Amino acid sequence: MLTVVGIVALTLTASAVGLATTIGGVLVGTVQTKAESLTRELKLFDGGYVVRERTASETIADTDGLPYGYTLLVQSPRNGLTGALFDGESGIRTLSADELRDLRTADLSAGSTTAQIGGLGAYRLVSFVAGDVTGVAGVPLAEVDDTVTNVVTTITIVTVGGLLLLSAAIAVVIQRSLRPLRVVADTAARVASQPLAQGAVSITERVPDEEADDHDEIGRVGSALNTLLDHIDASLVARQRNEERMRSFVADASHELRTPLASIRGYSELSLRAMRQGVPGVEETTTSALERIQAQSLRMTSLVEDLLLLARLDEGQELVYGAVDLTALAVDAVADARVAGHDHEWRLDVGDEPVVVAADGTRITQVVANLLANARVHTPAGTTVTTSVRVDGGTAVLSVRDDGPGIDPAVADEIFERFSRADRSRARQTGGTGLGLSIARAIVAAHGGSLTVSSEPGSTTFELRLTARPADPEAGTDAGPAGTAGGAAERA
Repeated sequence: MLTVVGIVALTLTASAVGLATTIGGVLVGTVQTKAESLTRELKLFDGGYVVRERTASETIADTDGLPYGYTLLVQSPRNGLTGALFDGESGIRTLSADELRDLRTADLSAGSTTAQIGGLGAYRLVSFVAGDVTGVAGVPLAEVDDTVTNVVTTITIVTVGGLLLLSAAIAVVIQRSLRPLRVVADTAARVASQPLAQGAVSITERVPDEEADDHDEIGRVGSALNTLLDHIDASLVARQRNEERMRSFVADASHELRTPLASIRGYSELSLRAMRQGVPGVEETTTSALERIQAQSLRMTSLVEDLLLLARLDEGQELVYGAVDLTALAVDAVADARVAGHDHEWRLDVGDEPVVVAADGTRITQVVANLLANARVHTPAGTTVTTSVRVDGGTAVLSVRDDGPGIDPAVADEIFERFSRADRSRARQTGGTGLGLSIARAIVAAHGGSLTVSSEPGSTTFELRLTARPADPEAGTDAGPAGTAGGAAERA
């Protein structure tokens, strides 16, 4: 602000000086013109029969219209050097020696000049020649000086007042213009004071919409801060969600590992006690305990392998691509499901032509088997499960639909999460570790596909989508032509 006011002050000062100089020059020119005009009106000679030169006092006395302070110096052969001053109050007086000297020594080589005459002040002097008479006439510049002084004073007062008003206006404008920045700074300070390092946090502070207008530069700062805070808030929510998932994952994994470990420890202690105490039938008891220990070891091994598989899939490993016929895969998977779930009704809806994708055949088989096992375990006896394969716009679609009671809405949003279960009791008869669907989705995601679910009472459908007939030879272009939707339907 000081810089702006300083520039304006310098500009106004320069303008004032230039204006005063111009006005002074114009007024001095006017005075000179007036002096030349009065000089031509001077009556330097008598009008009698014999022409006689007049003195300066006589010339002033006989000439009308001379202004107050008019000064005249006359040099003639008859009267010599005379000088007089017209004083409006006391009439005409003779110039002093100092005043005469100042008039005589003035530089009039250009015909006119401005000079100080004794104690009379500044005068505009004009030289003249009339026959044998020469002289210098002077008109006072006091009025000109007063006028210029008044102009300068007026300009100074106006300039100072204008600068004060300008400073106040600039201060108000700057205050109003910078208000959004103050709001942004206050918002940032409030956000900085929040404990964002730990715990469940949410950034609710935002720059008000009226201070975050994208149409001006300052408003864009507020808008950018709001965008940044939205991003940070979303990141914090994601971080909190990941931390909660990690805690839940550790707790679930610990629980799943603790159960078989506890069984192994219990059966081993039971066998050792029986052997030490020589309990009758100890061999039989030991054999049974070892069988249980083996079963629990296998369960624990399966859990660890599932966790390793998820970790490797997250790193993009563990896939071996090849040409996979989803039609044949579905036929084999349904055949296996019939054996495991003879109390369900299994249907197959596939086309006559194979539907080929580039995938890891073992892992895709694992996905389909998991979906069918999920339908068998979580639906009552007599439920109809339909597996279909079709092509939808260059995408191979394998879907598993059942007409069971549907998925509990309380767990529908987290059904693909690790250790997620529809049955919270963790009973062994209702399923495995809760990793099946999360592994299935991870496998499909690693293939660049999608696995989704839609559920309502009487209809639950899992849909697997993969790109059909990829162009990459290593991804299975040697496979046969892709199949079409519809075709033969098989009923169990």
